[in-house]
Amino acid sequence: MNGMKTTFLMALMMVLFIIVGSWIGGQSGMIIAFVISLAINFGSYWFSDKIVLSMYKAKQVSREQAPDLHRMVEDLSARANLPMPKVYIMDNQTPNAFATGRNPDNGAVAVTTGIMRILNRDELEGVIAHELAHIKNRDILVSTIAATLVGTITFIARMAGWAALFGGRDERDGSMLADLALMILAPIIAILIQLAISRSREFGADAGGAEISGNPLALASALGKLNSANEQVPMRNADTASAHMFIVNPLKGGGLMKLFSTHPPANERINRLKEIASGHRI
Repeated sequence: MNGMKTTFLMALMMVLFIIVGSWIGGQSGMIIAFVISLAINFGSYWFSDKIVLSMYKAKQVSREQAPDLHRMVEDLSARANLPMPKVYIMDNQTPNAFATGRNPDNGAVAVTTGIMRILNRDELEGVIAHELAHIKNRDILVSTIAATLVGTITFIARMAGWAALFGGRDERDGSMLADLALMILAPIIAILIQLAISRSREFGADAGGAEISGNPLALASALGKLNSANEQVPMRNADTASAHMFIVNPLKGGGLMKLFSTHPPANERINRLKEIASGHRI
């Protein structure tokens, strides 16, 4: 179901892209905007591991430096039929974790010192399995494609806005009011779809993590602890551009609407994992 939902959302994003491109950008404008956005996001995708790991000052650890963590990642990777990813630790007391890498052969899993302090072994296994599911599902690629389409739509809308402001647009049958509404609303709708895709992929990684670890209730317990801890003490230096990569939102919630969140509500994720544990898969 999560895969079908993501496919539907990506198709919806593509439809929006075609509508916006043909309506306010024209074919040539759409192609130019797409190439620019693709170049920017491809660079981010290719170097995603180096960028985000450097951003959070994650340090790669060897088997000798973190034998228990290495053994855990190695065992779970074998269960998931994945190559052994690189293992990183972030010196941060806020408990959290993320996975990165452009494909399974270049995967990396990073955990904070805080998460190893508050979770028991089964819970930490659930978290690592969740991150491995992200790698197995190639969610970095999915998010990059979504970001490329959002970037293109936003670029077209802004260029069309500047053209309209300075009178450089050709007159067409569509009313100026309709054009203006599309310029304003299209980027917002695109971002909402992108966030929905992110939430869908989190549900998918939860289900995949439960399957890899074989213990959905341990992952549910971990999510409860992590969500509570991050609401009380948000991660320092957390960036909005990379918040979606973490297993729970590292930013202060502050009453943000569910619609604008990169992560599903923790209670909903926990309930779904409990349903999986009871044999009612979603």
